[in-house]
Amino acid sequence: MGNAKRIGVLTAGGDSPGLNAAIRGLGKAAIGRHGMELIGFRDGVRGLAENRCFQLGPEALSGILTIGGTILGTSRDKVHRMRMGGEVVDAIPIIKDVVEQADLDCLVMLGGGGTAKNALRLSEAGIPVVHLPKTIDRDVAHTDNTFGFSTALEIATDAIDRLHSTAHSHHRVILAEIMGHKAGWLALGAGIAGGADVILIPEIPYSVDAIAETIRARQARGTNFSVIAVAEGANDTAAAQAIAAAESLKKAAGTPQEKAAAKSHLARVLDDHREHTFRLARSLEDATGLETRVTILGYVQRGGTPCAEDRLLGSRIGTAAADLIADGVSGVMVASKGDGTEPVDLKKVAGVLAQVPPDHPWIQTARDVGTGLGD
Repeated sequence: MGNAKRIGVLTAGGDSPGLNAAIRGLGKAAIGRHGMELIGFRDGVRGLAENRCFQLGPEALSGILTIGGTILGTSRDKVHRMRMGGEVVDAIPIIKDVVEQADLDCLVMLGGGGTAKNALRLSEAGIPVVHLPKTIDRDVAHTDNTFGFSTALEIATDAIDRLHSTAHSHHRVILAEIMGHKAGWLALGAGIAGGADVILIPEIPYSVDAIAETIRARQARGTNFSVIAVAEGANDTAAAQAIAAAESLKKAAGTPQEKAAAKSHLARVLDDHREHTFRLARSLEDATGLETRVTILGYVQRGGTPCAEDRLLGSRIGTAAADLIADGVSGVMVASKGDGTEPVDLKKVAGVLAQVPPDHPWIQTARDVGTGLGD
């Protein structure tokens, strides 16, 4: 074991079902097949910067396959702007020292889009990094799937199934707000699988009139209830235009003063459009005369035991990462491709959002079964 490779591993960003399966897959393959050592860092990149680590041996990996969340803990810090000792500092040099002192041959970072950016920054600083894509939003680019998505999809679908009975019994319109931030994969998938009557996603700005028309058409057919799946990042046409304009101003800002002003303006615009689901509910109640209610699924979607698909995906990606590290590969994300995996350069992944394309088959499926998309 004197020449064995030492791997550091951490989880960052929001917790997600399948994280422990991926840690287990990585660890079992690294230790059992390649004779490596595995060092866990607690609470994301903050724990890495603070060098809060422990040995992850076979005993620590035993029994975690079915456990939700992450045994390592997590945080949302940025490596180049981290609050330490009462001030915001560039923690990359500190992290580089930790990696060197720990004699790590590679650092494995499990997380979503923000983690991909952190991984790229560390990679460009000379630290060998491998990123494993995790998020219930499925918004990481260049991978067919992310572990966490399938479990969240099942949870959201089950919630829509249950809401149907209440909506039907009380002749109500019920809006189920589903996570997804700027990507509509989760709301779209759950809406189709759960038989939602309307699905609203960030990629398709909605019109209240168009949604009301869908509901009234159902009323005309004698159906006095509707269930609407709403992505948390969905917006009506006016809000979408205002947000896009504010984001463009932020991108175009040159001086530090302009950037600060543009950032503040964007924050105000976003704040103006918070709780859009409740405003939409009130508008639809006025337009249709049907009692309207909102259910926000929230963090329930991220919790609990991972489904079989996420256990399988996490295990596949974790073991593939161990094989890549054994071959000396770093600076990549381990992407899911069909039934296999492939390494993708972090430069292609970091900062790229995987949204639902307008011509995606799921969109066409929703339209073909008569689901309204608010446009």
